Amino acid sequence: MADNLSEALKTLKLSTADNASDSVEGCLDCLLKALAHNNIKASGKIQEMGVLPMMPSLLSAQNSCTAKVANVIAEVAKNEFMRSPCVEAGLIPPLVHLLNCKEQEILLQTGRALGNICYDSHEGRSAVDAAGGALIVAEHIKALAESTDPNTGKLLTVFCGMLMNYSNDNDSLQAQLISMGVIPILVKLLGVHNQNTALTEMCLIAFGNLAELESSKEQFASTNIAVELVRLFRKQVEHEKKEMIFEVLAPLAENDVIKLQLVEAGLVECLLEVVAQTVDSDREEDVAQLKTASDLMVLLLLGDESMQKLFEGGKGSVFQRVLSWVPSNNHQLQLAGALAIANFARNDGNCIHMVDTGIVQKLLELLDRHVEEGNVTVQHAALSALRNLAIPVVNKSKMLLAGVSDVVLKFLKSEMPPVQFKLLGTLRMLIDTQADAAEQLGTNTKLVERLVEWCEAKDHAGVMGESNRLLSALIRHSKSKDVVRTVIQGGGVKHLVTMATSEHMIMQNEALVALGLIAALNLDCAETDFVGSSLVQVLHKLLTDERSAPEIKYNSMILICSIMGSEPLHKEVQSLAFIDVVSNLRSHENKTVSHQASLTEQRLTAQS
Repeated sequence: MADNLSEALKTLKLSTADNASDSVEGCLDCLLKALAHNNIKASGKIQEMGVLPMMPSLLSAQNSCTAKVANVIAEVAKNEFMRSPCVEAGLIPPLVHLLNCKEQEILLQTGRALGNICYDSHEGRSAVDAAGGALIVAEHIKALAESTDPNTGKLLTVFCGMLMNYSNDNDSLQAQLISMGVIPILVKLLGVHNQNTALTEMCLIAFGNLAELESSKEQFASTNIAVELVRLFRKQVEHEKKEMIFEVLAPLAENDVIKLQLVEAGLVECLLEVVAQTVDSDREEDVAQLKTASDLMVLLLLGDESMQKLFEGGKGSVFQRVLSWVPSNNHQLQLAGALAIANFARNDGNCIHMVDTGIVQKLLELLDRHVEEGNVTVQHAALSALRNLAIPVVNKSKMLLAGVSDVVLKFLKSEMPPVQFKLLGTLRMLIDTQADAAEQLGTNTKLVERLVEWCEAKDHAGVMGESNRLLSALIRHSKSKDVVRTVIQGGGVKHLVTMATSEHMIMQNEALVALGLIAALNLDCAETDFVGSSLVQVLHKLLTDERSAPEIKYNSMILICSIMGSEPLHKEVQSLAFIDVVSNLRSHENKTVSHQASLTEQRLTAQS
């Protein structure tokens, strides 16, 4: 074989020079035979003997050998080490030129050659881009899309594969294909050729690549991709095929318009079926499919319209099925069920309905199952759902009566920041406007000590911020001397003073109101902490800073008046010449601020 190949290559070089087409064809047959026998070895020999630079002239001749020349290039380019040499030998321009011919076999082999040269090759893609190859291929696909001839199906598969190799993992080339209008053409292919497995798979892989790009979503949304994908999904029995469709659905379902289209096309029913088929299986592929299907279900619920359509006033069969996942023994379904409830709980009407129909109890039972050595993602999801359900005012007292705070407090010992963050948010939401609950929790020394500890969690800004906010909320909503005493004794005052310097105005305000209540309810006890945490200097900075919002200035002045009963704090106020600062604020454009400045100035003058 090796001797025959060497002879054929020598003959080919001579024949190319002499334009002897009969001997060229025989040589090409020998090359194809050698490549089929041992592609790597034969390709290496072709490169070694310098045959590639002969190929452009063979391609340009356009005769009976043309398809075989393109076939040889396609076979050679299956090897990574041959792709750059193919580009350097100048094969791309004549190959792209051949895309303009009408002969199907030439088009087929040319498409293969270009596709293989582009595979994972930056040089190949750049050369095809420069020669304008992608646009010609896209036009071919568009022209042939409606044809049901089996040979056309094969050509379409090759052309789709070529575009896929051309643009894979390359955002700018994918964007180029999108601007050429490739997406609607491929969606049409999927509809017309859904019986052609190879072409269908090629379209799915192309969709998977293009769907990652944000700019593609609008084009996809303007097609009937949702209907076609759901129709295709229903036909599949093999795990791998379903997985391929899932890989396209996941990025597409990030778009709210497409979410709704998928729901209307019946994807949810398909997903519920997958869950039912795989929930009791231990097979690795079934476990993976269960996760993918339930995750996708949760993703569909992130769209407001798609979520509301599936909620159906709390009577939707999908909503009911998803609820049944929460008490299941499967962690993945528990997680998806809790996340689904959190997603359904995105407006007051849904939240009120869910609390009235006993969903809180299901979530509490789920959390109870995960207290000891629990699944962190399930804990996080269930707490997220409870937090959302606690937002409407009418739900708070009902949830407190159901024992939500008691169950949530069991997770105080958690060392997982995501769980800590949701736990804090849930408690803060629950006690909003609930004085009794705020007092009960605010006098819980274990809770206050943990909050003070988390106020120092500098590695986890979210936990630190939520701890401060809950500490402030316990005081603001209870207005209780006992809560104030517990916070002072627990070492919380300095954190509230630091919180007053936050970059977030809402947190600054919450801190100032809480500090004002501490000063009003137990100044003697808080005095040392106020001095130690430089409260007066902080207030001076807030009042002199032009960027401070009017409510910050207002609450800072209220707090100054509240601390005047303390001798050391009074002295600090005098030493920093607060009267001048406050006097300037009397001309503030905000009437509430200017009025409070007059009152504060009177107070400071009277006590100077």
